[in-house]
Amino acid sequence: MKLVSPSLLSADFGNLQRDIEMLNQSECDWLHVDVMDGIFVPNISFGQPIVKHIKRHAKKPLDVHLMIMDPGRYINDFKEAGADILTVHYEACTHLDRTIHAIHDAGMKAGVVLNPHTAVCLLEDIVQECDLVLLMSVNPGFGGQKFIENTYNKVRQLHTLCDRKNQQCLIEVDGGVNLQNAPLLFEAGADVLVAGNAVFKSSDPKQTIHELKQ
Repeated sequence: MKLVSPSLLSADFGNLQRDIEMLNQSECDWLHVDVMDGIFVPNISFGQPIVKHIKRHAKKPLDVHLMIMDPGRYINDFKEAGADILTVHYEACTHLDRTIHAIHDAGMKAGVVLNPHTAVCLLEDIVQECDLVLLMSVNPGFGGQKFIENTYNKVRQLHTLCDRKNQQCLIEVDGGVNLQNAPLLFEAGADVLVAGNAVFKSSDPKQTIHELKQ
């Protein structure tokens, strides 16, 4: 499976509807929405009102990535705002199993995110509950960072873990994804690539999305 989820964090916020409509016409599969609280990560982005606005124009599923402390407080809020997939950080959840079940109970697909320093083996007892696992290939908080090369190893480790658990869990990678490393990530076992600057700074974003999926 080769899915592409362009990150709206790199879109033109002054022309957000225009950029969403461009993605609707592209071959992308999901729209990636980064929610940051300025506490868990050193940046602040948009919250539920903007997600609701995005949902009004999007014709693709919303892949909402919560980079916030205690994300369990806002599960129903993001469901109401229009999230189809909700991912929460392992590092931000004291009761991760409870949070994953709450996301499922709200009617969304549930995912866990690992920061670059967090070991894949820590998912041993939760991966069977997940629809996807998102591996951060940069330190979260800002777009345009350099891809961390160890991500290839983590993708392979996660792929092995999912196979051993007989779990059909999608592997998503976010951060520094471009046309050069995309084939290597898919080869390592990734299913979904989040691309921000690679898409929105391209002279032809729709063509770039097409090439990423190849």
